[in-house]
Parts: sequence; structure tokens; C-alpha cells
Amino acid sequence: MGIQDIIEGKKQWRAHTARVKALPPDYQIVYKEMQKYLFKVGPVDLSEGALLSEIVDFFEEGSAAGKGVVELIGTDVAAFCDGLIKDSRTYADVYQESLTKESGAAEK
Repeated sequence: MGIQDIIEGKKQWRAHTARVKALPPDYQIVYKEMQKYLFKVGPVDLSEGALLSEIVDFFEEGSAAGKGVVELIGTDVAAFCDGLIKDSRTYADVYQESLTKESGAAEK
């Protein structure tokens, strides 16, 4: 990863953050909670940025339609996030696979 990639990544992140700040306050709060949850759960492809951008797109559409954030995702943020990443590989999966490989190698 070169310096240009880092600079471009920062520009994209700042643009993304500006989009989040343009959302209504209730959407911002829920987005930040979703972001924290997703960073903690750790889908492997989260660093590519598509999922977070898609969430902001979804929130922008809901806000433009005059819907409240609870109408869009329900009251359980974690369950909504789990639904988004249910088919994604997580860092917990990677860790579990490494443990399985280690125990398999130890048994041989």
C-alpha cells in the first residue's frame, strides 16, 4: 500500500463521514452504534467500505422518504447488523479456523 493509496483512503473516509454527519441526528446515532458493532464483530470485507456506504445510502433514502430510523431497521440494532453480515466471513470465523487447524496439527 503506497502513500497515494493512504491519501485516497483518507479522502474517501472523510467524504463518507461527511455523508453521515448530514443525516438526521437519530440516524447518526444509530449509524454510529452499527459501526461500533460491525467493527467489533468484524466482517472480513468491512475494510473494503462497501457495507458502510450501503448503510448510509439506505439511511439517506429512508430519511428522504420521511421515515424514522426505527421504521427502517427496527429496535434491535445488533439483529439488523447480524442480518446484513449473515453470509459474510468474520474475523471470529478466521480465528476459529486457525484454532481448528492448530488442534488438527497437534493431533498428528
